Amino acid sequence: MPHISLDYSANLEPHVDIAALCDTLRCAAIRTGTFPIAGVRVRAFAATHVSIADGAAKHGYIDISVRLRGGRDLKTRRIATQAIFGAAREFLTPALQQHSIALSFEMRDIDPELSPKCGTIRDHLTKVETDD
Repeated sequence: MPHISLDYSANLEPHVDIAALCDTLRCAAIRTGTFPIAGVRVRAFAATHVSIADGAAKHGYIDISVRLRGGRDLKTRRIATQAIFGAAREFLTPALQQHSIALSFEMRDIDPELSPKCGTIRDHLTKVETDD
C-alpha cells in the first residue's frame, strides 16, 4: 500500500491532466521510501454531478485520499502526507492560479487484521518509473 484515490469534479478535466496527476502522485509516494513499490496504486474517479459553494459551475475540487496498512508511526505518515500533498500542489499550481479549485487530502490507516491481500505484481516488476 498505499492506495491513493482522487475524487474530483469532472469540470476540471479541460484544465487538469488527471492521468499525469495520478502518475505524479505515484512517483511522489515511491520517492518517500515509505511504501513498497508494488503496493502503490493511484486511481481517479470523476464526479459528474456536483454542487459547490455558491453553486456556480466554475467551482471544482480534487479530494485525495490515501489508505494504507496500519503500523506506520505518526512522524512517518506526516512526512509522507507532506510529500504527496506537496507534489499535488506543485502539479496543480497553474490550475489553482487560474480556476476555482478546492484541493484536499486525507491519509488514513487500514487495520491489517481486517484487510487481507494477495497478488502477483511483485513477480512482474521490471522497471520503476519515478520521474515526473
